[in-house]
Amino acid sequence: MLYCASYTEVLLLRNNDNGSRLIQSIERAVAILEIIAREGGAASLKHIAERASLGKTTAHNILKTLDELGYVRRRVGDTRYHLGGRILNLARIAGDDGALRTRLRPVLEAIALKTGETVYLGVPSGDETWYLDAIESDQMLKTACPVEIREPLEGSAVGLVFLAFMPGLGKRVLETRADALGPDIQTQIEMVERVGFALDLETYQPGLHCVAVPWREGGEVRAAIGLSGPSTRLPREKLTDIAWMMMKEAEKVQ
Repeated sequence: MLYCASYTEVLLLRNNDNGSRLIQSIERAVAILEIIAREGGAASLKHIAERASLGKTTAHNILKTLDELGYVRRRVGDTRYHLGGRILNLARIAGDDGALRTRLRPVLEAIALKTGETVYLGVPSGDETWYLDAIESDQMLKTACPVEIREPLEGSAVGLVFLAFMPGLGKRVLETRADALGPDIQTQIEMVERVGFALDLETYQPGLHCVAVPWREGGEVRAAIGLSGPSTRLPREKLTDIAWMMMKEAEKVQ
């Protein structure tokens, strides 16, 4: 089968040492990500441009695209470019989920002990949530443990955390699945960004209330910790108090 490249694409192709054809823009983007990684996860535009042998304008345009996609990110008060949540998620998928599970297990145990409710750990996996670990409530009326299953982001408190605090992921899902997320999803995301946690008041399942908080590493959201139980036992006011406690527990593990 013949492959016909467009005129623009031809201009961006070059031959490597083996005679294979490389797309220059992709090659440059990967080089930039590697430069940021070698600098410990953050680097300035000037440093990136110099190390990549690119003009500042070219480097900035590539970084802008990577930022839109969630592979790099700028932080408030910091002019450097940091590795974004989407590439850290890829690294986690390629690595060992067991290490993250072990690291955050004490947080789940502390929250479960203080509340007596079902607590679970979720991580982004593509455009879904993958549940790594859970501790089930020992109360008679309880929610089941969602361990080692995938669920859509939409409709859950954990999903709202990822949509709110992982801009690249949120932007992509909003563009491709806005109808599934509901008409007020942007308002919900803005609320989560403002208060720092997400609530699900019988949206996912009738009679069930949930709360989820982000867990950050190096300033980037890597996972979410959720808690759920019967709505009769977990009114909004109680969930809000629990959320603040959960965030304090999550902050103990950096």
